[in-house]
Amino acid sequence: MSSAAKPQVWFLTGSQHLYGAETLAQVASQSQQIQRMLADGEPGIGAELVWRPVLTDSAAIRQVLGEANADPACVGVIAWMHTFSPAKMWITGLDLLRKPLLHLHTQLNEALPWATIDMDFMNLNQAAHGDREFGYVQTRLGMARKTVAGHASDPVVVGRIGEWVRAATGHHHLRTLRLARFGDNMRDVAVTEGDKVEAELRFGVSVNTYGVNDLVAVVDAVTDAEVDLLVAGYAETYTLDQDLARGGARHESLRYAARIEAGLRQFLTDGGFGAFTTNFQDLGGLRQLPGLAVQRLMADGYGFGGEGDWKTSALLASVKAMGADTGRGSSFMEDYTYHFGPGTPKVLGAHMLEVCPTIAAATPSCEIHPLGIGDREDPVRLVFDAAPGAAVVVGLADLGDRFRLVANEIRVVPPDEPLPALPVARAVWEPQPALTTSAECWLTAGGPHHTVLTQAVGPAVLRDFAAMAGTELVLIDRDTTTDAFADRLRWNQAYHRLAQGL
Repeated sequence: MSSAAKPQVWFLTGSQHLYGAETLAQVASQSQQIQRMLADGEPGIGAELVWRPVLTDSAAIRQVLGEANADPACVGVIAWMHTFSPAKMWITGLDLLRKPLLHLHTQLNEALPWATIDMDFMNLNQAAHGDREFGYVQTRLGMARKTVAGHASDPVVVGRIGEWVRAATGHHHLRTLRLARFGDNMRDVAVTEGDKVEAELRFGVSVNTYGVNDLVAVVDAVTDAEVDLLVAGYAETYTLDQDLARGGARHESLRYAARIEAGLRQFLTDGGFGAFTTNFQDLGGLRQLPGLAVQRLMADGYGFGGEGDWKTSALLASVKAMGADTGRGSSFMEDYTYHFGPGTPKVLGAHMLEVCPTIAAATPSCEIHPLGIGDREDPVRLVFDAAPGAAVVVGLADLGDRFRLVANEIRVVPPDEPLPALPVARAVWEPQPALTTSAECWLTAGGPHHTVLTQAVGPAVLRDFAAMAGTELVLIDRDTTTDAFADRLRWNQAYHRLAQGL
């Protein structure tokens, strides 16, 4: 999937004509200084911060926020009231805004010039109450937004804005995402079902089904030259099983896996799809369940869900966009089995084939093994252990009246012992606060068995994303208890029912 251009966030500054041209020129100059502090600050905000001229009347505000809505490069808007900007003139513009909003509460000077401060200084530098006016009208309008207070040079402030930008990027990606389902979801499974119409209304993702043999036709049309190129790349990138190498007994299986990758990539590119699903119960004329192809497409930023799980596929695509350029990975995942002891209890996560190599601890091994389901030839796949470190697993469930994101902070750890007989990529993790509490809370929340495991996106980003999408998020972390978590679900149920209105 081709990487998009760096997202833009527009930086807006409010003031008013009361102060005169000279003061407004100072406001513009200081606003640009704040913009540069944020753009050049550490750890960085991950977007191009676009400065827009100071806003002093309702017509200009409506115009710029309408332009933000229409600009596909703009993923969100930051607003700061440098002086006292009467907030009634923001009402109609904010009512039009459809992009995420961050309210920055800051000022140019970090310390007050105690010895020289006068009323000219006070009139110019009055965000302390100008932003309160702006905050009031946002609350009065019921605006969903993030508020960040602090000096623009503070790395903590820049970091929090950066988290919001990542969330806005993922939200924007989801708003325009096209997802292809090859076949339907796995028969008799409940959690992979869902309301696709509501998903498009809530998240923007367009989910549509295609016959598997539509894909097969593209796969069969792949040229030998395309296959040769991919196979050569596999040999350079991975530790290749000798049976799969050129001249090996199973080399033709590797070539067919490459043919699937080339055809699947072509289908997705031609259709403008950023995510997809497969289903081992519906393979049509495919000779292998796609494994290697799916893993490599995920590594390139595509969302994926097994067994027709379009919700997890869409979520992964969004998380991939949020975690771009972090150097850390995200993958389709499934809690498979538990280690209750001895030692710290752990989860062993995996799937039949499809775990993304961006989470690998070392160079993956490209192997071929039998697969007891699917009734097809042995599929090729990448095998590896996940890199250790802090991570989050997050799943998306359709509760009927709304969607719910369920997330759990975890720590990926090495397996207690080698896993020589397990022929799939896998991750072992210790969930917070403990396996039993985590599992009880996940089950109580109705969290799905398919998830996204990410080391690139943390809870703060997910929280911002959920707020932008107007979607419930429940987080299981080190402070979670089963009783308090159950109470929170009850409170959330009441809130979301009331928030829907009559």
